[in-house]
Amino acid sequence: MLPLPPFERLAPSTLAEVVALLEQHGDDAAVIAGGTDLLPNMKQGLLAPRRLVSVARVASLRGVQVKREAGVIRVGAMTTLDAVTRDPSLSSAARALVEAARAVGGPHHRRMGTLGGNLCLDTRCRYYNQSHFWRSALGFCLKKDGSECHVVRGGRRCVAAASNDCAAAVIALGATLGLLGPAGPRELSARDFYTADGVRNVALRPGELVTHVDVPVVEGRASAYEKLRLRGAIDFPLLSVAARADVTGGVIRDLDVVVSALAARPRRVRGAALGVGAAAADLPIDSIAEAALAECAPLANVDGDVAWRREMVPVLVTRALGRLFAGG
Repeated sequence: MLPLPPFERLAPSTLAEVVALLEQHGDDAAVIAGGTDLLPNMKQGLLAPRRLVSVARVASLRGVQVKREAGVIRVGAMTTLDAVTRDPSLSSAARALVEAARAVGGPHHRRMGTLGGNLCLDTRCRYYNQSHFWRSALGFCLKKDGSECHVVRGGRRCVAAASNDCAAAVIALGATLGLLGPAGPRELSARDFYTADGVRNVALRPGELVTHVDVPVVEGRASAYEKLRLRGAIDFPLLSVAARADVTGGVIRDLDVVVSALAARPRRVRGAALGVGAAAADLPIDSIAEAALAECAPLANVDGDVAWRREMVPVLVTRALGRLFAGG
C-alpha cells in the first residue's frame, strides 16, 4: 500500500478564508474537496502539496438551487455527485449531467466526490498514473519529471486524456462556471474552461477555485450521456459522449455533441450542425455519427485498444442521439 506524504490540513469556513490561504501558500497548497482524485495522486508521487485547503466546511459551496429569474439551476461546487444524481430539477432540465454523475466510479466515490472536483479532475495517461518507481523505469514523461511524451513520439505537448465524466455534459449543456480567486469572482463558459494542455487543462488562475456551476433551464431541451469502459462501475472513461438538443415546435433549433476521453480537452463535434433545422423525428443520426468518426482520433493515452475506441465513437454518438427523444 502506498503511503500518503506528510501534509498540513487547513479547514477554513468561508470562501474568503479559502482564497486567502491559497494566495498565501501559493504552489505549496491545493484545494481538497472529496479527495477521491487528489489523495491517490499524492500517494503515487504525482502531486506533493505541503498544505491541503479543505472546503468541506464552506456551506455556501453546497446545494442545488433553481434560480428562475436567471433561468438557471445553480449547483454548488461541493455538491456531491450522489446528490446531483438525485436532484429532481437536474433530472428534468439536465439529464446528461445526472447520467454523467451517475457514471463516475462507484457509490462510495459518488458520495465523497463533488461536482467541482470532477470538473477539475487531473488528466490521466497510462504513462503518468503510475507509481514513482514505475515512471522512473521509463524515464518519466512530459507531464511529470521528464521531457519525452511516450504517447506521441517527439511530441512537445502533453496529451493526457480528460477523464472527468461531467466535463462533456456541462459543455454540451452550455453551462457557466463561477470562479473565485485573489482578483475576485468571474464567470467562464464550460466550453472555455478546458485547454489542450494535458499538464494543466483547466483555465484556473493561481489561487482560484470553482464555486458553482450554472446550468441553463431551456424549454424543449433534451440531453443524454454515454460512457465506454471495461467494467460497469469504477472505471474511468475510455470514451464519453454527451448530446444535447433544443427543440421548438418539433424542429431542432440547436444541437451539440461533445466527445471526451480522447485528449486533454473535450471535443465539440462540428458535424452536429447537420441536425440543426431537422425535425426531431428525423434527426440525421447516422450522418452525425459518421461526422464524429471523421473528426475524432483517439490516442494511446489510456488503456483500451485505440482502433476499438475509435470504432466506438459513432456507436456512442448514435446511442446518445437515439435517446434524446426516447425518454431515457
